[in-house]
Amino acid sequence: MTADAGQAGSAEKLRRLQTVTDAALSQLGIEDLLDELLERTRDLLRADTAAVLLLDSSGTELVATAASGLEREVRQGLRVPVGHGFSGTVAARAEPIAIEHVDHTNVVSPVLLSEHVQSVLGVPMVSGGRVIGVLHVGTLTPRRFTPDDVELLRLVADRATLATQARLSRLDRAAALALQRSLLPARPQAIRGLDVAVRYVPGAEVGVGGDWYDVFDLASGHIGIVIGDVAGNGLRAAVVMGRIRSALRAYAMETDDPADVLTRLDRKVQRFEPDAMATVIYAVVDADLGAVTLSNAGHLPPVVVAPDRPGRLVRIPPDLPLGAYAEAHRRNTRLPLDPGTGLFLYTDGLVERRGRRIDAGLTMLTEALVAGPADTMCAGVMAALLYDRAPTDDVAVLAVRRSEPPA
Repeated sequence: MTADAGQAGSAEKLRRLQTVTDAALSQLGIEDLLDELLERTRDLLRADTAAVLLLDSSGTELVATAASGLEREVRQGLRVPVGHGFSGTVAARAEPIAIEHVDHTNVVSPVLLSEHVQSVLGVPMVSGGRVIGVLHVGTLTPRRFTPDDVELLRLVADRATLATQARLSRLDRAAALALQRSLLPARPQAIRGLDVAVRYVPGAEVGVGGDWYDVFDLASGHIGIVIGDVAGNGLRAAVVMGRIRSALRAYAMETDDPADVLTRLDRKVQRFEPDAMATVIYAVVDADLGAVTLSNAGHLPPVVVAPDRPGRLVRIPPDLPLGAYAEAHRRNTRLPLDPGTGLFLYTDGLVERRGRRIDAGLTMLTEALVAGPADTMCAGVMAALLYDRAPTDDVAVLAVRRSEPPA
């Protein structure tokens, strides 16, 4: 082949590669996007089959997500353990692998075998230095894939990864926000004798996370109040938050002791959410509203706001966060709750900011809090601390005030 012919061939391959991720694909949803990408990949590499397998949330198995010529892999929910078979080995090694003669010794997918695929080439899909999946093509006749084939498929995988990750990130954010909104209603449950208000703002940089608040009445007549923050952000943090929130409510039905509830909740997190960590304050208001008992699992201290007094941070000992250490000791703190007195709880996104010490944020918070209706307290704090820019981390705040007795 002459130099001119080689350059022409390279230019043609580049032109065909660019068709894999042209502007038309930007309008497609994730399923249609992958289907179209695989059709174009088959044409580009003159292959008979193409498939994408994405790593599941556990990071231990690849799941058939889209296929062209191997649609049964998707319909049957094919899962391949990382390190096993053809695709699993590509993911484990994070490098391309070509097999010229496919058989049961080098492939575990029954669909590849039943469709009589003879040769396969697979490359890892890598994002941020981490394998997120595998893209592979196959032929129904024996074929020796060339270094040019490998390079082309790697370029396709890189472009497919970028497009897929962008769409998955948008889907995750939308799903997390929907979950967050379903669990964090804008107007909390009305409880006689208490004035309650809340605010929630997703972070501008990390998006929706694991912040939550909750207020509920108990069969004993007591009232449960919660503010919490699951470490991390995105859909996983929101899902873990939802599970922890539900479990806390269940344990609160069994005891009015906040430290006992958080001890049980910590055991649940240690057992069923081994990679999760969360800070939580759980408070229980007496049935007669005269006092409140709090237990703090590593969260920032609440603020008490009394009539004719500046807001003050509650001296409540912080125990270890949930998920930090098995069998962590937990304590209670009891405070009077006089008529007109409010309790303000918040997550760290409210007071933490780059270039500002957290002590300064806490001082701004206490200075901004003035006794009054719960909604006024929330509005005043948000205006004072978020006046010049959107929060980088998500923010949840909860104000609870014992109503004044009628004149």
